Amino acid sequence: MAFDIKRRGKLTYYYRADRPVFSFIVTEALPDGDLKVYLAGLTGGESATRNLGLTDTATMDPDKEIPRVFQTWESWLKEAGVCDSIRELDFIEMHAFGCQPKSPSPFADPAGYAAELERLREAYARAYAAYFRDHLPEHGLPARFTVHVIDVPDKAASYEFYTTALLQRGAKT
Repeated sequence: MAFDIKRRGKLTYYYRADRPVFSFIVTEALPDGDLKVYLAGLTGGESATRNLGLTDTATMDPDKEIPRVFQTWESWLKEAGVCDSIRELDFIEMHAFGCQPKSPSPFADPAGYAAELERLREAYARAYAAYFRDHLPEHGLPARFTVHVIDVPDKAASYEFYTTALLQRGAKT
């Protein structure tokens, strides 16, 4: 499905739907021709199962989820004609919210729940670091990289991500 595009001054919005709630991508034209790129949040759960090819939303697996988020962003960037590869972007900020475990119950198994929270914190931190190390080794790292384990309105969600990056069209050194 192609993006609908709305241009307004320096901003270009890439969205879908007759009455969109958000844009998948927003670009901001900078005076030197570069683009600041804002990529929408992805929420795990049912959307992860459908769009990212995951099969189990009860057990969060950051080692699988995080690469798939970047793959999804890359597919959006290509479809929108912004760039051909996520490697063309330099990430400025990254916000990631790993959701609270769906099991075990914090009431029935408080120790198990606490252990799962700790597993998730460590797994998300490891998976983010691994993604940049393994897929974007020549890039710098975001100045802000926020990782929280919280609950979100989508009760099936395992995470939510969003990011800001720069597409530098000039020479990079």
